[in-house]
Amino acid sequence: MLLTDKRSRRWWLVAALPALLAVFVAAPAAAEPDENGATPDSLRAALEAANRGFVDARNALEASRVRQNELTAKIAETQQRVDALSVTTRGLLVVAYRNNGLATTAQLLSSATTTQFIDRATAANGLALHNAKQIRAYNDLNRELAEQKKSLDAEIAVQEQQLVLMEKKKKEAEAAVGGGPGQAASGSGPKVPPGPGGKSGSCSNKDPSGTGGCVTNVLLYAYNQTKAAGFTRYVKCYRSAEDGGEHPRGRACDWAASSGGFGGTASGGDKDYGDRLANFYIANARSLNVLYVIWFRRIWQTATGSWKTYGGQCGNPSCDHTNHVHLSVN
Repeated sequence: MLLTDKRSRRWWLVAALPALLAVFVAAPAAAEPDENGATPDSLRAALEAANRGFVDARNALEASRVRQNELTAKIAETQQRVDALSVTTRGLLVVAYRNNGLATTAQLLSSATTTQFIDRATAANGLALHNAKQIRAYNDLNRELAEQKKSLDAEIAVQEQQLVLMEKKKKEAEAAVGGGPGQAASGSGPKVPPGPGGKSGSCSNKDPSGTGGCVTNVLLYAYNQTKAAGFTRYVKCYRSAEDGGEHPRGRACDWAASSGGFGGTASGGDKDYGDRLANFYIANARSLNVLYVIWFRRIWQTATGSWKTYGGQCGNPSCDHTNHVHLSVN
């Protein structure tokens, strides 16, 4: 009886062993980082508002500068046309003012025959129409030039407004995190081509990280470029359980430093992997439409362009972001 019980228990252990191993092996990869402990809703809202406001102002500034360049080229072209017509048109205006049509009348009255009168009248009429057309074209060009210069002044005013707004949003981004001056960072790693510009579209693309949720077109591009750059370790993007932030909107991904998933504080090769990934996002912030990156108790914001201390009070690798790199996009 005792032998039978031992065999029974042994067969149960053999049968259950694969399932037990699957649980222990899969657990780290299935776990999702709990970031809420270090990121209150008010802070997430402040980070989003400041950085998104900065990006919007920067995009508006750059679009205005493009229009300024186009207007400057048009103004130069129009000015050349005005200059070309200027001498002859002014001469016509002077002649018209001086004789006030008397010379033409005298010439017509001195005609010897009816045929000569008609010929001179026809010629005078054609010349008058030609001169009037040239004067009208000259005046139209001057009005066009004035409108173009007015538009150029408006674009310069737009740029001044956006620069003021960018500075305001930068200060808001710095204030949201607090602390002293940040550590400047330019990033490093392979460069990627510019992706979808402006704000993300709707959360309508299937989350490629396998959550069953959705991501925006901007995040999907960032995800694919990250993978293409060789950062292929465990990642989770969409998260519906979070009460706010970018994950439920399909605008954020958490990239584990360890190939096995979200574990303890990264060290050695895992820490190096996280460093390289964070620097990759900073180097390609414009192309990937990055709002901010959080890694190892620090945050880099596109509005400030620098690292600042972030979190580090909860003692948890997830909310301290010491086991994963958090990416939020516009």
